Amino acid sequence: MTVHPPVTGHCDELQDALTAFRASAHITERWGERLAAVLTGGGRLLAAGNGGSAAQAQHLTAELVGRYRDDRPAFSAIALHADTSSTTAIANDYGVDEVFARQVRAHGRPGDVLMLLSTSGASANLLSAADAARAAGMRVWALTGPAPNPLMAGSDESLCVEAPTGATVQELHLVAVHMVCAAFDAAVERGARRDGDGRR
Repeated sequence: MTVHPPVTGHCDELQDALTAFRASAHITERWGERLAAVLTGGGRLLAAGNGGSAAQAQHLTAELVGRYRDDRPAFSAIALHADTSSTTAIANDYGVDEVFARQVRAHGRPGDVLMLLSTSGASANLLSAADAARAAGMRVWALTGPAPNPLMAGSDESLCVEAPTGATVQELHLVAVHMVCAAFDAAVERGARRDGDGRR
């Protein structure tokens, strides 16, 4: 493993990891296309993470409810940690491991997608959410740190980032979020063009 200097070395570490991560583009493209099919069909994305990963999850849902690059319709996407009244009530009444799983049971429907983000891939509340989603007939995708990890094993599909630090894993998770959004927008645009051609 390469040892980098503490400050500028962060850029070097990120560059090393990004070079390897680029080979995962086909996963983010597939996820974006599948997500477009689900959301344009009236389905929903639920997303969750802890700490910095919660911020990444909320970034993803904001791009879908708002927009990524170009104007397009709004789509249903919910960051489960963002409802502080629900999360604190659930944690108080049922325990921290249930904060996401109970919301998945409330909001998730068969065919919806649950995206879970975790640098460790071992957060108990995310593993419980994955179990709840699969029981509800949802598709579970995980963005994690290095494989193997429990969340990868508990998901339908996973993208595991190989990087030596949690900070770099999170930075590449943001890259993955933007790649998914780019693929999503392209798929929505293709669908809109097909629909437009069909009405002529």
